[in-house]
Amino acid sequence: MRKIKDIRPLKWEGDALLLLDQRKLPHKEEWITCKTYEDVAKAIEDMVVRGAPAIGVTAAYAVTLGAKELSQKAKDVNEFKMLAELVINRLATTRPTAVNLFWALKRMKSIIDAGQNINDILLALETEAKNIETQDIDRNRKIGMYGAELLGNKETILTHCNTGALATAGYGTALGVIRAAYEMEKDILVYVDETRPYLQGARLTAWELQKEGIPYYLITDNMAGWFIANDEITCIIVGADRIALNGDTANKIGTYTLSVLAKEHGIPFYIAAPSSTFDFSIKTGSEIPIEDRPPEEVLYCHCSDCRIAPEHARVKNPAFDVTPHENITGIITERGVILSPNETKVKKFFNLDEEC
Repeated sequence: MRKIKDIRPLKWEGDALLLLDQRKLPHKEEWITCKTYEDVAKAIEDMVVRGAPAIGVTAAYAVTLGAKELSQKAKDVNEFKMLAELVINRLATTRPTAVNLFWALKRMKSIIDAGQNINDILLALETEAKNIETQDIDRNRKIGMYGAELLGNKETILTHCNTGALATAGYGTALGVIRAAYEMEKDILVYVDETRPYLQGARLTAWELQKEGIPYYLITDNMAGWFIANDEITCIIVGADRIALNGDTANKIGTYTLSVLAKEHGIPFYIAAPSSTFDFSIKTGSEIPIEDRPPEEVLYCHCSDCRIAPEHARVKNPAFDVTPHENITGIITERGVILSPNETKVKKFFNLDEEC
């Protein structure tokens, strides 16, 4: 078995949350210290930390920080709970598409609601945040195991955006599948989409693969069709930010295009995501809220102040698109794989009532 590195995007220090500033990668490995929940909220909004699972874990620790702040101000447990609700509401505004954020906040809120006194709540919140972090890494390793079993001994995999250790508490989802296959000593070559406009593929996925020693090529987004058409790609594996009940999946903008190419050329297209990425409250992808990012991300080169568009250029910058379930070969979760997903299969897989 090959050995891999233990890359983590965050560190909990008890009274502060340290976040690896992903805006600075790959040039600098710089950590930001967040001492308040507002520090963390801004870090999520500003893409210091990104990736749906990582956002969920980060938000859980932010609630813990916020609760510690508020414990000094509240007169009693009832006032404390009321103030804590404001913390959760603030964090819920940071990234609207990534459902793991809301899943983690719901878990933290249940701890607050059930608490009888402030000190017990504070201890329980910190324990729960640590549990969410540990469980995320465990789930990612299971996703990697199930995904690697789908792959042959020799694969050339195209991936989009960053779905590795940086996008999670550690190990990764789609990149976790690649890591697991590499650990098993399978012959793996990765094609990495640069992922415009924020370049998560070029800056982050390439950085992770290089640290691991996993062979890769970096390509621009609009090269993918050429390599697929010329039989250089054997499968595509991407992550997800929210999955509807029928299997429709929101992921980084450009994912839908890859799914169409995969379907046209008859190659497998896999989604890798933990169960917490499913949103059973919505039936189809048309209900998934799509975040609009600032126009500056398109108008300027990342990591520089160099403008690449005319002065008065108008910009549209949706951060995500939705891939219909019909284009998905399988959704890889920590519980197993849902092949050719649809509403019936998702309900059966998760043992959901027909009323869901």
